[in-house]
Amino acid sequence: MKTISTNPVYRGQWLTCFATACVVGWMFALIAASVSAADGVSTDAGPEGPAQTVYAPTNGKPGSVIILISGQSGPNSYQSYAAELAKLGYYSVLLTGQDILNPELTGEANLKKAIERAQLSPNAVKGKAAVIGFSLGGGGALYNATPLSDLVSMVVAYYPYTKSWANKMDWFVKRFRVPVLVMAAQRDRYQDCCVIESMQAMEAAAKKSGAQFELVVYPEASHGFNLQTDAKGKPASAYRRDDDRDAWRRALEMLKRYQPLQ
Repeated sequence: MKTISTNPVYRGQWLTCFATACVVGWMFALIAASVSAADGVSTDAGPEGPAQTVYAPTNGKPGSVIILISGQSGPNSYQSYAAELAKLGYYSVLLTGQDILNPELTGEANLKKAIERAQLSPNAVKGKAAVIGFSLGGGGALYNATPLSDLVSMVVAYYPYTKSWANKMDWFVKRFRVPVLVMAAQRDRYQDCCVIESMQAMEAAAKKSGAQFELVVYPEASHGFNLQTDAKGKPASAYRRDDDRDAWRRALEMLKRYQPLQ
């Protein structure tokens, strides 16, 4: 695995691409509680914010907020990731990528509402939120979360959408206002949305601007390398276990540094 690092922070333009028995009731109750924690609690979109699935900390204590933003196929493939963060003690909120990066340009407002709604929960620690995005959601995190230094502590983007800003990376990166970690797949050619050349251009722009930025490249990986299942729950062909584990470790290191558990 090849690692490339430097120093940054960003923002940017938009894109165009893209139950139960009585006799053993107590046992079943435990099982039901476990399943509920794993599946999260979903809420439809409303005045308070976009549609979401919330995973409260399983230890019963208030947790620091993490906003997760799915890829274009929707949140199904990312539920286990959000649930694992809740097991660690975080209050994780899973959003749909198309609510955060879209032609209507409502992403920033939706993200702000999602963070502010999370901060009102008794299960969440008040304060800034970390943002982790994947593919389309990674682009949404880079574009809409990095400028919000009053609400956001850090951004992690897995194989993020970058196509709309490929030729304006200097401008894009100058919008960064929080530490950023991008984890890219060297062989990513999925709809040319998230190619390695754009990630490298982002890194070069970050060096020039002095932004807090790190780029990690997985040489043998393709788009979605950390996803064990696709949106329909079937095994994902691009999954690479070692790369997935390394990326998870790096994401946790960023969280420990900038969004620690309290």
